Amino acid sequence: MLKFDSLQVSATKKPVSDEQILELLRSDNTFERGFRLLMSQYRERLYWHIRRLVLVHEDADDVLQNTFIKIYRGILQFEGKSKLYTWLYRIATNESITYLQGKARHASASLDDETVLQTNRLQADEWFDGDEVQVKLQQSIARLPDKQRLVFNLRYFDEMPYEEMAVLLDTSVGALKASFHHAVKKIEAVFKETDH
Repeated sequence: MLKFDSLQVSATKKPVSDEQILELLRSDNTFERGFRLLMSQYRERLYWHIRRLVLVHEDADDVLQNTFIKIYRGILQFEGKSKLYTWLYRIATNESITYLQGKARHASASLDDETVLQTNRLQADEWFDGDEVQVKLQQSIARLPDKQRLVFNLRYFDEMPYEEMAVLLDTSVGALKASFHHAVKKIEAVFKETDH
């Protein structure tokens, strides 16, 4: 089994284009180099995307590892119909959702109890350095329905344009705008409610 933590990923001085990475991946002689460049280029962005969905560092690390395994196994099937990072985000998103669904199936607690448990884990996480406002924001986000949480994270944190999100999530721009609007209103309501 591949252990991605053991790969030495060198930091490049200037970003390599997706086309250059894909070109390296197409040859058996340069595949490993291309994959290391892909990891170097996207590891941090994918980690934070996953982390915002699963909240806890250790969980995000596990999901990221699974994401890179899926990418490694499937990169040669990438057809180029979307941007490379859109394809990578889709895999990371699906892996995050699969992880969260697995946790929910094994949990006997209610959704509210699971939200409290997750935010308690977040506060105890040595990698989390947020203040009370960050904790409240994460609690608010964790209470959103899955689709609204995903759309909020992609738009608010990743600043992903709606058009790219539509490709990633296979839905309309209008539906995404509505989901984001509802998510923002719910988060604002939580902050207003706790301010009184």
